[in-house]
Amino acid sequence: MDFSAGVVAVVETGNRDQGTGIRDSRQLRSSPNAEPLVVILLGPTGSGKTALSLALAERFGGEIVNCDSVAVYRGMDLGTAKPTHEERARIPHHLIDVTTPDKPFTAGAYSRLARQLLQEIAVRKHRMPIVTGGTGLYLRALTEGLFAGPARQEELRARLRSKAQKRGSAWLHRLLKRLDAPTAQRIHANDAPKLIRAIEVCVAARRPMSEVIRRDPLIGFRLLRIGLNPPREKLPHREGLHERLNQRCAAMFAAGLVEETRGLLAQYGEVKALDSLGYRQARCVLAGTMSEQDAIKAAQQGHRNFAKRQMTWFRREPEVKWIAGFGDEAETVRAAAELVESAIATGDSDLG
Repeated sequence: MDFSAGVVAVVETGNRDQGTGIRDSRQLRSSPNAEPLVVILLGPTGSGKTALSLALAERFGGEIVNCDSVAVYRGMDLGTAKPTHEERARIPHHLIDVTTPDKPFTAGAYSRLARQLLQEIAVRKHRMPIVTGGTGLYLRALTEGLFAGPARQEELRARLRSKAQKRGSAWLHRLLKRLDAPTAQRIHANDAPKLIRAIEVCVAARRPMSEVIRRDPLIGFRLLRIGLNPPREKLPHREGLHERLNQRCAAMFAAGLVEETRGLLAQYGEVKALDSLGYRQARCVLAGTMSEQDAIKAAQQGHRNFAKRQMTWFRREPEVKWIAGFGDEAETVRAAAELVESAIATGDSDLG
């Protein structure tokens, strides 16, 4: 028995069908008229979201919906820490390996497919959808919808990019602050692409972007957001997130990440997907600009920085139930299962 299966046994306590041992989503509602429950697992890379999603899916009769923007690509396996084929055989997984690396998979496309899957899993199959992954924009597109703003204006964009190259992105931020102070406050002064888009919307709409934003939030479901917040540094008798990320990166290269990248480059060329963490460093090895050892160190640092950015993003998510542990720890699984049980019992319509 692997560890993620083992922790399931720790929390197996009653409330199961006598036949299959799992419950369908009609049993996951406090009343027949309650909206179906969707569990959202979020947290930084390496925090154990996959293990926790498997444990909860087996405990509550769930199906897992990927929310990782790189795991959607076929052939990008070693650098993405996708669930293994054995894990996917145990529990149905969705939105993994859905397209090829040369075909960009936007947040809007993800949202449309993921919403269809939530309906399929919860409403028609009567099982619990468990959304898990670390791509904050995908999650926001799913739960809040995306802003469908004015069409791109390439001439304006080119002028703004030219100005930014001469004066720096801080100039863009000052300009946006004059046009739309609330939006400027939400965008980092160094994030030139977002600043340019916000200015473009203000100019095209002739109004502040903050006044014209109209989103399409997810309705018809109760959302329970569970966040993993393990310690970053090593503690006595307990490893930290940074240590796990260092080990993961080294394992990716040892398993053949450079060769996988070589094959992907031969098949698809230098596509944007291959600029993601791990693959970017593997490309440097192939180009001869880095040794493999230096590439491993760069990937380790990149993953640690990425985990920090993810936590900054996810802390802005509303009403997250945070657990200070890794998803493959028995105490974390127990705490998460109790949160799900409580959500089922209360039927709270504003869990998330």
